[in-house]
Amino acid sequence: MGSHFRSYVWDPILIISQIILMQCIYYSFLGLWLAGVDGLVHTSRSLDQIFSYEVLGFSTTQGRLSMMAFILNSLTCALGLWFFIRRGKQCLDFTVTVHFFHMIGCWIYNAHLPAALSWWLVNVACMALMAVIGEYLCMRTELRAIPVNTAPKSNL
Repeated sequence: MGSHFRSYVWDPILIISQIILMQCIYYSFLGLWLAGVDGLVHTSRSLDQIFSYEVLGFSTTQGRLSMMAFILNSLTCALGLWFFIRRGKQCLDFTVTVHFFHMIGCWIYNAHLPAALSWWLVNVACMALMAVIGEYLCMRTELRAIPVNTAPKSNL
């Protein structure tokens, strides 16, 4: 009989609920970051800021601020990975899944795949940030020392 330390059990309901939770975290916090950015520069809110690839651009102030909101969102989502996924090995999987579903959402919203290079650069940078920071946080938690003996010592 082999050791079953941290054995992985296939639980599709847990995985699907974690995917839905991470997607909710992604869009909730992206909306909050974009609302904060819009409040700073007094612009109107729109779904275009989330799903339209034409909004993200280096040439306009609104485009640069939207990019900043996406990057800040990747940091918040890394915290979501740390709080809810808790496994360093799964951070890259969930990060790619979240961004894949976002790409599909952008595809449906725009009726074609995003064509702007800035959209792809921002999303690849956000994927890298979210995965690396989430994995770092999860690994720190996983490698924390496990107390072996917590009972008080008795004097014999």
